Amino acid sequence: MGLLKRRVAVSISTPNGNLRMTVLTHLAQTTRHASARPSGVCPVLLCLALAAAFPVAAAQPDLTTLSLEQLMDLRVVGASKYEQKQSEVAAAVSIITRDEIRAFGWRTLADALASLPGVHTSDDRQYAYLGMRGFGLPGDLTARVLITINGNRVNDPVYDGGPAGREFPLDMALVERIEFIPGPGGAVYGQNAMFGVLNVITRSGGDVAGTELSAGWRWPQGAREARASWGRRLDNGVDMLFSVSGLHSHGEDRFYTYGVTGLSGVAAGMDSERDRDFYGRVSRGAWALDLVHGSRSKKDPTAAFFNDPLVPAYPFHDRYDLAQLQYQDSFAGESLRISGRLFAGRYRYQGSFTYGTVVSFPAAGDWHGTEWRAVSTAIAGHKLMVGLEAQDNTRTDQSVNDLADPNNSFTIARSGYRVGVYGQDEWQLNPTLSATLGLRIDRNSATGTKTSPRAALIWAATPRTTLKLLAGRAHRAPNVYERDYDDIYSQIANPALRGEHIDTLELVADHRVSADLALRGSVYQWTMRDLITLGTDAASGLTQYQSGALVKARGLELSADKTWHSGARLRGSVSAQHVAYAGGAGLLNSPRLLGKLNLSAPLPWAGLRIGYEWRYDSQRLTLDGSSLGGYAVSNLHLRTDAVANGLTMSLSVQNMFNKRYAHPGADSNWQNALEQDGRSLRVQADYRF
Repeated sequence: MGLLKRRVAVSISTPNGNLRMTVLTHLAQTTRHASARPSGVCPVLLCLALAAAFPVAAAQPDLTTLSLEQLMDLRVVGASKYEQKQSEVAAAVSIITRDEIRAFGWRTLADALASLPGVHTSDDRQYAYLGMRGFGLPGDLTARVLITINGNRVNDPVYDGGPAGREFPLDMALVERIEFIPGPGGAVYGQNAMFGVLNVITRSGGDVAGTELSAGWRWPQGAREARASWGRRLDNGVDMLFSVSGLHSHGEDRFYTYGVTGLSGVAAGMDSERDRDFYGRVSRGAWALDLVHGSRSKKDPTAAFFNDPLVPAYPFHDRYDLAQLQYQDSFAGESLRISGRLFAGRYRYQGSFTYGTVVSFPAAGDWHGTEWRAVSTAIAGHKLMVGLEAQDNTRTDQSVNDLADPNNSFTIARSGYRVGVYGQDEWQLNPTLSATLGLRIDRNSATGTKTSPRAALIWAATPRTTLKLLAGRAHRAPNVYERDYDDIYSQIANPALRGEHIDTLELVADHRVSADLALRGSVYQWTMRDLITLGTDAASGLTQYQSGALVKARGLELSADKTWHSGARLRGSVSAQHVAYAGGAGLLNSPRLLGKLNLSAPLPWAGLRIGYEWRYDSQRLTLDGSSLGGYAVSNLHLRTDAVANGLTMSLSVQNMFNKRYAHPGADSNWQNALEQDGRSLRVQADYRF
């Protein structure tokens, strides 16, 4: 990740024992990708036909599937760090339940989030990236979205990266629900929560209530994965859950071209991946302890960061270790709730690349901290929250190791901190109108003191209609790579680098047409100032991260959610978004139109349940100024619990119509566009006892 994770082209050689890095500032890339026109008519008709059939289906409803009323009544924790009804949350919050994850066979956070309005995903065969409301620069590390597990920050302090693909250190089978709170969350969370907060809530030992074994296989990637979990709630109130999982994938052998090198060929055996995850949770009463470990090794067939093409690839490694001890209890007749946590984390990256000789770029981040907050309802009509959070980044080191000549190696050792105090008041103005007012003041070692305000008016216009007017600000300080990396050959540091901030204004309308049909509309605009991008230092001519770009956006999101007594559910959305720099130039990898359909339903045969999803992304601008055509992708998932007692079998067909499509490459890729996987099959068996 280090020098290479967000990087312009670099070639490295070692004449006379000295490390030399030369920036390639002009690349004449002529790569073209033929993307077929999106043909969404047949999948949509299929989806509607299936939906129409299910109200009279003879199959018994899936007892694990929640009704729409139950879904709307699910409480949200991630928006304000305490439980709220969805109608009370100052955001257009979305919840993805464990039932949905199982219904569609999603194996990564990116898979699940791609079903939501305003979210688009990218993949460069190294990492998966989340784009939010039109913002998703190629190679961006999802640094402007905060990702948490049970409220514990996962974004590392070296690159701010929010892991959304296989690098996320938790198996999706352990997720109870995912809370997505779009918009600025800085008033509660501070750093990184610019486009949203993603809170992953895990299952409990009592929910598992025994042992779960799982094994799966995917073709043509040759991927094998397995999981073993055990959980139990004991008679003394202790709840325990432990799980280990792993994956080994060969990947696909694809044909690649490598830009101005003139080289092309099949990258055979260069797309493999290995993952190892562990999760443990022990809780009793007011206390809970979480332990998370994830280790991933991935080879890269694209020769990213202008690595020598078609040479044996060294895998790069990402490792996360997270620990959190939580306490929460109520006092004064439930009118005062005190919550606290101690947390610690460690992130390690190791990447080795060939530039005539082998050079590795390790990075290390260590952090620990604490957070305490109090929520009081003692004053009539008010729910008051105050909190304090402090994090000490004891180590944020970046290194360059020349394996041929260690004398050329060096380490940039850094440390830092961030401290924030925050408060919020939910004020019930009258029985139908409430206001949410919040403010967080942060101080960090990079940019000093920053404020993040938040304001909302929520009007229950009718028992079935809620209107929300939302405004907020969030910020992100430059990470240590952007600010401090300096090798004097290709990039110099920028100690004066300013942080980014975003201002958002949004109007949300939620309407319950009936007990089984809900509609939502959201119109928004956001402005980001001082966007950090890679530029050129005028004095040295070397690359340098600089701030100053202004980006504006406006958008519209419309969604519907329909359920049937048979157990069927249809969820769909359309998002229109326009994002541009202040001068009018469009952003890379920013689709203007997104469409989503997700249907899950029981079938009248063999206890089967179907999950069908259709996703459409419109064209996206690429680095060379051309546009990749829009595309529509369909995925199908079948599951049955009727094979044997405790045994569940499932079959997934990803990209079932074998659509050819690509995502834009970053300025660190030889390729202007990166073709994605075609049709693939996945089978899985799960056994509970």
